[in-house]
Amino acid sequence: MRVFFMGTPDFAAVSLRALLDAGFDVAGVFTQPDRPVGRKQRLTPPPVKLLAQERGIPVYQPIKLRDGAAAKIISDARPDVIAVVAYGRLLPKEILDIPPMGCVNIHGSLLPRYRGAAPIQWAVINGEKQTGVTAQFMAEAMDAGDIIAARATEILPGETAGELFERLAPLGGELLCDTLRALGSGCVERTPQREADATYAPPLTKELSELDFNAPGEKIVSKILGLDPWPVATAELSGVRFKIFRACFTKKPVSAAPGTVLSAGEGGIEVAVSDGSVTVTELQAPGGRRMKAADYLRGHPICP
Repeated sequence: MRVFFMGTPDFAAVSLRALLDAGFDVAGVFTQPDRPVGRKQRLTPPPVKLLAQERGIPVYQPIKLRDGAAAKIISDARPDVIAVVAYGRLLPKEILDIPPMGCVNIHGSLLPRYRGAAPIQWAVINGEKQTGVTAQFMAEAMDAGDIIAARATEILPGETAGELFERLAPLGGELLCDTLRALGSGCVERTPQREADATYAPPLTKELSELDFNAPGEKIVSKILGLDPWPVATAELSGVRFKIFRACFTKKPVSAAPGTVLSAGEGGIEVAVSDGSVTVTELQAPGGRRMKAADYLRGHPICP
C-alpha cells in the first residue's frame, strides 16, 4: 500500500515511524512550515520533517492547500491512501478526493467527543477518566468523518497532558497501521458519528493559564495537569507569580478566603480554594527553574 503522510508534531512522528517500521511505502510527507522556537526564536523544523528526512522521504511544507499545487504534488505521488495525524490544517475536497482508498485520520480522543485542536489537553482539564484514539475517514468538516475504529485508555490519577500524549502516541501509531492493513484487505466498516454527542476542544491559549482559586479544588488540579507542558498554569502566591506544575487537593472546611496561603513547608504551599485547599508541590519562580515547592521554600520562605 502506497501512503502519503500528513503530520507535524512528535505525536504524528510516532505514527510515521510506526508506518515505516511496519513496511508501508510512504511516498511523501506534508508537514507545517519550520517555526521559531525558544528564547532565541531559532527556526526549527517539525519532528515529522526530521524523521522523513532521516528516512529519505520527500518532504513538502506548503503554505496553501487550495491553490492546486498541493493537490498536484499528492496526485503525482499516486498514493492509495492519505494518512493524517495532527497535521494542523483542514484538507480541501480536491485533496480528500485524490486517494482511491480515502483519507484516514488518527485523532487523539474517542470521537465524537473532543473534536478539534487540543483533545488530549481538554480531556485532562475537564477531569475525564477515560480517553483514547480514533481512526476515521476524513470529511470536509473538522473531525466529523465516519469512525473506523477506536482504542480507549484510562487517564491515570495525576497524569499530565504531556504524559498522556506520550502514552497515546504509540497507541495511535498501532491503530493507524492496523487500520491501513484492514483497509487494504477490504475489512473496514464505517460508523457515522452522532452529532448530538459531539464536543469540541479548541486550541489552548496563554490566557487560560491563570488559576482561579474560587473554583473547586479538583477542577484547579485538573487544569494544572492539562496545561502541562503548555501553556502551563500560573498563579500569584504571596506576591510572587509562579508557574504551577503539580498540586493536590484536600477537601476540608476552610475559613480563609480562596487564594489565601494557609501553610508553606515540606509538603508544599497550601492555598485555600472554594471547597478546601490545594497544595502546590511543583513550581517555577520568575527567572528560576522548575523544582519541588519544598526545595524553593528552603531558600525563599513564605509566611502564611
